Amino acid sequence: MQKYTPDIDEKFMEIALKEARKALSYGDVPIGAVVTLNNMLISKAHNQVERKKNSLMHAEMIAIEKAISKISYKHLIDCNIYITLEPCSMCAGSIILSRIKKVVFGASDPKAGAAGSIYNILNDSRLNHRCEIVSGVLMKDCSSLLSGFFKELRSKKTKC
Repeated sequence: MQKYTPDIDEKFMEIALKEARKALSYGDVPIGAVVTLNNMLISKAHNQVERKKNSLMHAEMIAIEKAISKISYKHLIDCNIYITLEPCSMCAGSIILSRIKKVVFGASDPKAGAAGSIYNILNDSRLNHRCEIVSGVLMKDCSSLLSGFFKELRSKKTKC
């Protein structure tokens, strides 16, 4: 487990939360991600699965692709990623393949989390890379954004 650095981790998680709120405007699950290098923002993204009608358009995947494009190298060595929700197995695999150093997330995902909840892909000793993990950063804000989204979604379904 990586040491929690409140000033830095909370600053970038706030940016990830702003990204997550953007996804709400078109009915996407409100998840945001931010990639940093040397405590400088290099990319940010939000879920666009519904908007683009593409199940690969998770916030992490988009942020990683943008970061790789920006630094013009296939690996994000020494980069950190801040995500409002624990990454799924697809995103965790992408994080490993891109060699991200540190993963900071807000809310845990007991149904699909791959950073300790149901899998721990990010620290699997059988893989050729492992990440430092910090969990629970601005957890209440991240969790309430997600739970509010799903509560409203369920409410709309019961009204039909």
